[in-house]
Amino acid sequence: MHQDDSPQPVVAHIATVPMSLQYLLFNQLKDIAADGYQVMAVSSAGPETIALADLGIPHIAIPISRKITPFQDLLSLWRLYRFMRRHPLHIVHTHNPKPGLLGQLAARLAGVPIVINTIHGFYFTNHTHPALRQVFVAMEKVAASCSDLIWSQNMEDIETAIQERICPPDKIRYLGNGIDLNRFDWKRISQEMIQEKRAELRLPPDAQVVGFVGRLVTEKGVHELLQAALVVRQRFPDVRFLIVGSTDSDKRDAITDQVVHHYRLEANCLFTGQREDTPELFALMDVFVLPSHREGLPRAPMEASAMGVPCVVTDVRGCREVVAHEQNGLLVPLQDVAALAQAIIRLLEDKPLAQRLGQTGRRMAEERFDERLVFAKVKEEYARLLREKGLPGPGAHFSRNG
Repeated sequence: MHQDDSPQPVVAHIATVPMSLQYLLFNQLKDIAADGYQVMAVSSAGPETIALADLGIPHIAIPISRKITPFQDLLSLWRLYRFMRRHPLHIVHTHNPKPGLLGQLAARLAGVPIVINTIHGFYFTNHTHPALRQVFVAMEKVAASCSDLIWSQNMEDIETAIQERICPPDKIRYLGNGIDLNRFDWKRISQEMIQEKRAELRLPPDAQVVGFVGRLVTEKGVHELLQAALVVRQRFPDVRFLIVGSTDSDKRDAITDQVVHHYRLEANCLFTGQREDTPELFALMDVFVLPSHREGLPRAPMEASAMGVPCVVTDVRGCREVVAHEQNGLLVPLQDVAALAQAIIRLLEDKPLAQRLGQTGRRMAEERFDERLVFAKVKEEYARLLREKGLPGPGAHFSRNG
């Protein structure tokens, strides 16, 4: 019998790396904590956890590999289980495939009352080798069997989950994704700030800027972007490609900024690494590009749209839920370099079109991409599940049997 004398329900969010906690979940964790929950964060170690500490959210460092590593995975499962047995958790909320599997299994073994998973995009697609696809589907089925509730960031993954019999229809719900519309607002950016930022980055005054924000990995379409850049440069010799994001060294398809030498684009590409001033960087862009191979519901094109920047993205799940063709951007076929280049050129040449798409993007962001809508759904479901389990919500005194 494990007694909990805390007046707050305790929720632990589990991700693979601390970067996800800081850049994808930070505002959500902060909002949940402000609503009266005691929040804990679990991931591998990393410097990004400093922001969590400043907010008063404890971080528990448990190594979780992104790769399929049976021995390490069993060790991670044991460490997660031990952590959950030692702490009076009432909700475990997992993110991404590996934590979704190991974190939920550990939670069920440890007797945590409520187990939730958010799908940030299935790893398998229609292009995945059938045998590998079945492995991923099987893993998702095991994870789903542990869930009280599954959230999907996009509608297509809900359809896939039901078709593949990963879970029954009544267990999975649409969550969506969102951003801080106050932070990503072009009205906050003055012309003087733009000029100062261009000078800082040594961007020529008249050069048009094509931007990318994301992890530097092959599946984000970085190679297609650089191949398209060669074509765009023929039409606009002074164009600059502003590539924002860090090398994801844990991934097999990691890309470093040295790739620019392979394409001989040194004069046209600027790799900034991870940045905290992304609203200002979006304000420099004439076009935003995300030629990703797969997504859940990507934030970067939401942020670009909120900043009034027209988008060019691949016509894949997730991306096509954020970007509507000819409304806030253009959709191009997956891995079609020629189509990608022509879409970029079209927006650089047709200023009225780019302006119209950018203005529509801001309106769409205000209607559909407000992160507060996501936070409200999360807290509503937390409260519902606590009631169904006979556990009082925030501010009430209760105990948990473990």
